[in-house]
Amino acid sequence: MGKLLIVGTLAFDAIESPFGKTDKILGGAATFIGLAASKFQVDSAIVSVVGDDFPQEYLDLLTNRNIDISGVEIVQGGKTFFWSGKYHNDMNTRDTLVTELNTLADFNPIVPEDYKNADIVMLGNLHPSIQMGVINQLSTRPKLIVLDTMNFWMDNALDELIEVIKHIDVITINDEEARQLTGEYSLVTAAEKISAMGPKYVVIKKGEHGALLFDEKNIFFAPALPLKEVFDPTGAGDTFAGGFSGYLASTENISFENMKNAIIHGSNLASFCVEKFGTERMQSLKKEEVEERLHQFKALTQFDIEIK
Repeated sequence: MGKLLIVGTLAFDAIESPFGKTDKILGGAATFIGLAASKFQVDSAIVSVVGDDFPQEYLDLLTNRNIDISGVEIVQGGKTFFWSGKYHNDMNTRDTLVTELNTLADFNPIVPEDYKNADIVMLGNLHPSIQMGVINQLSTRPKLIVLDTMNFWMDNALDELIEVIKHIDVITINDEEARQLTGEYSLVTAAEKISAMGPKYVVIKKGEHGALLFDEKNIFFAPALPLKEVFDPTGAGDTFAGGFSGYLASTENISFENMKNAIIHGSNLASFCVEKFGTERMQSLKKEEVEERLHQFKALTQFDIEIK
């Protein structure tokens, strides 16, 4: 099995949606990425930081899924990153109510020695300087470096973001962010411009409308599975990234054709994530459920076109 290094936040979230609200629950990009990647045969580790208020049961949840947490720094007397948000009725827009960086404000990631030669590195949504700091610690060039980012860093750390984009292989962003980063409305043109910045592959997420995968010559589109209800979209993009990178690490095949499969596996897992608040659905998810929904994806996407 391949080695997957995950860098991102372990956090507390408090969420309000039309379906209800939560107190502080487990969240964070690295949490969702790790839980999704653990659905595959992969040797994974998380690099992150938390305060001593982070419950041992949350750390146990990760280790029980064979995720190495030796790269998780626990700051004594510190508080864990906290985010609170409220989703509107359409579930596509949200208001951030509270953001407390806490220990994340001074985060200096330390990559465990055993993962400095990781096959795939998944850089979750963090300050670009932190992402670059991880890349600089790697002892060998990974087969693939995947980066997730967001419009906040485009607004506040654009130069650093442009620099780290030069050193990666895959970028995953949503359609709004792709347009902001490039100034282009056409996603095809936006992908071309982003690719010129460095990445060989560009993944543009379109939420309930699926995802696009671009390389220099090819385009692939994967729909999202239509769902009756979406309780909480928090973590769906990170779950997608975890499924994408976890599948690639487990198959040890980074061809464009295999990335198509990775997109589907990522979309499949993300479709479960939104069915409950926080990580609840990903924690209870069974292998049989994953396989059954993959068959639904196959039925949704595969057919023969008759050309007369």
